[in-house]
Amino acid sequence: MKPWLSFAMTLTGTLIVIVVLKTWVWVPEPVTVKVARVQKGLVEETITNSRAGTVKARRRAHLSSEVGGRVISVPFEKGDFVRKGDLLLRLNDAAEVSNLEMAQRELVVSKANRKRSCLEASRANREYARFQDLSRKELVSTDELDKVHSTAQTSAAACQAGYASVERAKTRIKEARAQLEKMTLRAPFDGILADVKVELGEWTTPAPPGVPIPAVLDLLDPTSIFISAPMDEVDSARVHTDQTARVTMDPYPKRSFAGRVVKVSPYVEDIEEQNRTVEIEVELTDQDLATTLLPGTSADVEIILSQHEHVLRIPRTSLLEGDKVWLVDQGHIEERSIQTGLKNWDYVEVLNGLAEGEVVVTSLDQADLQPGHPVRIADEIAQ
Repeated sequence: MKPWLSFAMTLTGTLIVIVVLKTWVWVPEPVTVKVARVQKGLVEETITNSRAGTVKARRRAHLSSEVGGRVISVPFEKGDFVRKGDLLLRLNDAAEVSNLEMAQRELVVSKANRKRSCLEASRANREYARFQDLSRKELVSTDELDKVHSTAQTSAAACQAGYASVERAKTRIKEARAQLEKMTLRAPFDGILADVKVELGEWTTPAPPGVPIPAVLDLLDPTSIFISAPMDEVDSARVHTDQTARVTMDPYPKRSFAGRVVKVSPYVEDIEEQNRTVEIEVELTDQDLATTLLPGTSADVEIILSQHEHVLRIPRTSLLEGDKVWLVDQGHIEERSIQTGLKNWDYVEVLNGLAEGEVVVTSLDQADLQPGHPVRIADEIAQ
């Protein structure tokens, strides 16, 4: 065999081996990915509170006595339901009761004295009228007439003084009754006693002016429960009353509750300069549930700005930067640009670029994905 022919055959064989080896070495291994199918469903545009909200009672009273004294009655216990006007606390009121009874006796005496004085004034007036008639007939002297006149005036003044005495006695009764009333605490509205911090026999001390002390009773109206939540100031223009809200709370995991925005603060709070917020109030649609919530419980609020039903959607985890997705087609990756609509933390509305039933990659943490790369489906996310 000629040398050049031998060389050509050797070179050709070498090239074939190189091509075969290259093909074997560079065929990429399939990448295991998680996927989801493009399906129709609900997509909402929402905003959420910037930090945890709080369950509160719109009607809540921290009650304490105006005066000091020894506790002689606490009819209700913590957790009891009370009606407006029910007695919640009574201090030792023996002295106040005595003062009221004394004022009432004084009123009785004053009325009796007034009656006697006014009867005397009436008699004196009649006597003066009789003497005037006699004086015109010159049957009595001027001195006698003046004397009777003076008596009538004195009696009339005594009658008027009797009326004033009765009014003073009534005022003293009102004052004594008011002082007696200060020895008790009554429910200002229907509600539940959230806390009772006093026992029989203990002494209560009123707060000095300007020095707050803890209340002895805490009353709240369970029908006035609402959720207060701070929203970021950038969302303030998008929030208004009557918007639908969704509330979640730690005591009820994996559950959400429908609500309604009932109030939006007219100003921005700047407690934290880097996190300015607008306070909103949300009431639950289920009032029976609301009455069971404990004020102070943390809550998260999601306000629904808009809803699109029965639209194509994909998981938010499948969306690439620039509104693109990795599409799985016949076991290989394809990059697809799409047109999106509403978005939230869970889903993205697809306006154009995908069809129902197509499969998109949701495990975008795979850094080695490239167009045309073979893939192996490990799991399909249910929507």
